Amino acid sequence: MKSNKQDQEAAPLISIIIPTFNSAAVLKDCLLSITGQPEKKLEIVIIDGGSTDGTLAILKEFEKDIAIMVSEPDKGIYDAMNKGITKATGKWVYFMGGDDRLLPGFSEMAALLKDEDTLYYGDVSSGGDMLQGAFSNYRLAKYCMNHQTIFYPASVFKKYRYSMRYKVYADYALNLQVWGDRDFKKQHYPIKVVWYDLGGFSATNNDEVFKKEKPMLIKQSMGGLMYLRFLYKRRKEQSKPGSNFF
Repeated sequence: MKSNKQDQEAAPLISIIIPTFNSAAVLKDCLLSITGQPEKKLEIVIIDGGSTDGTLAILKEFEKDIAIMVSEPDKGIYDAMNKGITKATGKWVYFMGGDDRLLPGFSEMAALLKDEDTLYYGDVSSGGDMLQGAFSNYRLAKYCMNHQTIFYPASVFKKYRYSMRYKVYADYALNLQVWGDRDFKKQHYPIKVVWYDLGGFSATNNDEVFKKEKPMLIKQSMGGLMYLRFLYKRRKEQSKPGSNFF
């Protein structure tokens, strides 16, 4: 009979959850970037929305590497991510799109994951300007960080899920909650962990519901002083020509 210690050692370090839908053009390179990582205690969780192109054929090629796969209609990317959370067994949870690519820094970051109540995050590589570095509560209140840089401790998802109210920024909403939650420490390392496709879902869709409710989310998660500071900064920034601050 296995001891609890043996079970913990056998458990995956990181569950990588990938929502897919008709991703045949990009998915193979995504999966190769995972299977080529030096870190091998990875659990690949595929939540497919019922693809009809060639996605399932590619997934068949990688079936020995994929721990969990579901293919069925869903209510969108955040529904798929919530499904993945319920199936993941890793100590940390990481999300990526089928058009993203892990870099060698991913395994470098994996070696630094120690405290199971700490959210660790690195930096991103892309074809354009992306916010890098550490995020304070205030910086996060102002700007969305890149979701693919974050290694969430599994304990986060015992308290939170992605809200289906938000079409594009449910990850931003969840991060506001987590950054305001003192149960979780946050640790940044200046390591590029992923190549991020700037032409992905968030770049081509809008989320007016989130933009309207963002100030109240900040107030609920981070308190009244942060809420007032954010409103002051937003009013100041939005007065400038061409501002896209929300």
